[in-house]
Amino acid sequence: MDKAGYEAALQAARAGAAEGGVPIGSSLAGAEGVIAAGHNRRVQQGDPTAHAEIDALRAAGRRSSYRDLTLYTTLAPCALCSGAIVLFKIPRVIVGEDRTFGGEIAWLRERGVQVEVLQDQRAEALMERFIAEHPEIWNEDIAEGPARS
Repeated sequence: MDKAGYEAALQAARAGAAEGGVPIGSSLAGAEGVIAAGHNRRVQQGDPTAHAEIDALRAAGRRSSYRDLTLYTTLAPCALCSGAIVLFKIPRVIVGEDRTFGGEIAWLRERGVQVEVLQDQRAEALMERFIAEHPEIWNEDIAEGPARS
């Protein structure tokens, strides 16, 4: 299941890149297989909360419980997405890479979430290219953009 779940997240990241967005993808999978996938749509939708993990949760829809699912993401989750993981008690997260952005992996682990980092070169290459080509958009995505008056 981990291969299918992660590959769905990677495919979602590529879809986001093809749309001109931040190339981060996520999926949710359980015993029934991959149930949802999403990608960062912040640029496409002009929505600062449209991160990949949130998009995947929205695609999964309302469920009585998320405790039997694994969340896959191509990049270490930020504070927003990590909060959603903890809120919905998702017990396990598989991360593509944490070199281009360290995210909140330690915070998740402190709260009992099992986190595995793959250091997938495909995900890292997507992010490195995007950051080099669009540093201003990346800085907005991680809330490091210049202050506006």
